[in-house]
Amino acid sequence: MKIKKFFSVEPGMQKSRRYRFSYKPPWKSAFDRKTDYITGEIRSMDTPPPVNNTRVAAILYEVSELLKIKGEKFKPQAYAKAAHAIETLQEDIADISKREKLEEIPGVGTHLATKIEEIIKSGRLEYLENLQRELPAGVLELADVEGIGPKKAVILNRELGITTRAGLEEAAKTGQIRDLPGFGELSEKNILRSIGAKGKSARFLLGQVLPVAQDMIQQLAVLPATKQISLAGSLRRKKETIGDVDILATSPEPGKIMDVFCSLSSVDRVLVRGPTRSSVVLATGLQVDLRVVKEDQYGAALQYFTGSKDHNIALRRLALERGWKLNEYGLSDLSTGEKIAGKNEDEVYRKLGLPFIEPELRENRGEIEAAQKGSLPDIVSYTAVRGDLHVHTSWSDGKYSVLAMAEAAKSLGYEYIAICDHVKSPLFTHGLTDKQIIEQRREIEHVNRTFEGFEVLAGIECSITDDGTLDAENSILQDLDIVVACVHSALTMPKNEMTKRMLAAMQHEHLDIIGHPTGRIIQQREPLELDLISFFKAAAEFQVFLEINAFPNRLDLPDIHCMKARDYGVQFALGSDSHAPDNLNYMEFGVATARRGWLEAKNIINTLSIRDLRSRLGS
Repeated sequence: MKIKKFFSVEPGMQKSRRYRFSYKPPWKSAFDRKTDYITGEIRSMDTPPPVNNTRVAAILYEVSELLKIKGEKFKPQAYAKAAHAIETLQEDIADISKREKLEEIPGVGTHLATKIEEIIKSGRLEYLENLQRELPAGVLELADVEGIGPKKAVILNRELGITTRAGLEEAAKTGQIRDLPGFGELSEKNILRSIGAKGKSARFLLGQVLPVAQDMIQQLAVLPATKQISLAGSLRRKKETIGDVDILATSPEPGKIMDVFCSLSSVDRVLVRGPTRSSVVLATGLQVDLRVVKEDQYGAALQYFTGSKDHNIALRRLALERGWKLNEYGLSDLSTGEKIAGKNEDEVYRKLGLPFIEPELRENRGEIEAAQKGSLPDIVSYTAVRGDLHVHTSWSDGKYSVLAMAEAAKSLGYEYIAICDHVKSPLFTHGLTDKQIIEQRREIEHVNRTFEGFEVLAGIECSITDDGTLDAENSILQDLDIVVACVHSALTMPKNEMTKRMLAAMQHEHLDIIGHPTGRIIQQREPLELDLISFFKAAAEFQVFLEINAFPNRLDLPDIHCMKARDYGVQFALGSDSHAPDNLNYMEFGVATARRGWLEAKNIINTLSIRDLRSRLGS
């Protein structure tokens, strides 16, 4: 009866949204074993592994996923938000707990703080275990198949009794699935394709993986045995989602690095422990591979394991045209076997007649041809941004004051930030009324009087209504330094209507920036249906800046659209969409997206000084 009640929300269960990356559930990877894969120690099944930020986040993410299956509307997002904040913390969660400061973590209130305390003290969460017991067998395994998700997994389990991938494959082959609610013949074909590809490869958000990988790098870099070390693969190229992490190093004593790598606190289990290559899995299911290569191979290996497949094929073709061979061991002469290059990446590219190509550009999107012509863009550097143009405070849905956000931004070396809290609306009940916007402006003016060499801009984030108007009065907007407008409702409008809506908004006399322009949320929500060419042309014509929203699950405008928009003369604005001081660090992901989109500093308005920025904004 309990299980039946648990799933009584069908068929009105909300659409599953994968807020986070997929991973092996903690009760399978972290607890249900007798041998500790790190130490080899035999321990009781009731003895949990050591608790760290990654493990706490993994447990909270799993709660979020199970609550989605249950059909909860708001709790899943709350748990996922807290999990994301915890896994990107620079301080150990246990130390924060000791100082009784858990509630200062973004997304953590009294209720969640109690849950986190329980995890820290016991390594377990009773609430999660109760949810697990109520879960029908096989649902999570089915949900991990590309195109299924928790909602459809429940339907398959309930209607057809499917509990395994094999059962799913058989049902799809025999046409049993097509008539179920939310499925069809195409669904069956997609299921078979996914299973044929050996299931879904877990994809992890750049913003969730990079801090964890950088922390691992830092712990290995300080070892006396480590001579050189770097990220490689798609993470070094800063793709928006990551399959796994590659780390490359050189060392005269590789065994010592491997010993430390396999025993890092974030490691959940060791897959392979070799003399020069090891693979581990973190509690979140993220696989991390470490390779130690010879010093004279490091540059070639770094190039090989960083470039996309297509980029590397194109480079190998250039080498063959010269009678050479290029692989992870180096660049060598085919006829003599003599090694030509390999110690560093610069040397490899130079020998092939190319300037160094930045990792973010190595996708075979024309970078090699541009390099040959001498027309590679001087892509924006990670230190070029002088301010953040999208920051929230406790005036709306943030947790910190204007002063706190300003102090945090100043400590990062910024010259300015723009406070862009939401306008009050049915969508944002905690948004600002016209009166509060005026009051907040007075507070911003007061804060500005306390700083020297730093300025807080008074801005707002409006919603674009169905007809393209903004949901704030002109009398208010005209006195603000910056106006950001976004689509927050009617997200499924037909393409022609959505385009018309956007073009109308861009003609508003006070609009400066279109925020998160496509409305997509990575792995959760598809982008708006929009005629992008018309949209880009209008943005250039009306001199409206398009935001590159740096929040990890947005990265919107996406890199491929940045490339196209740039060709139409569009200018861009970078914003972290911060709701807490730590979120300001998300700017790195926005800059990475801009770099992947071939943007230069001149294409981005917040690389300007405050004086030049105000001039561009007309304020």
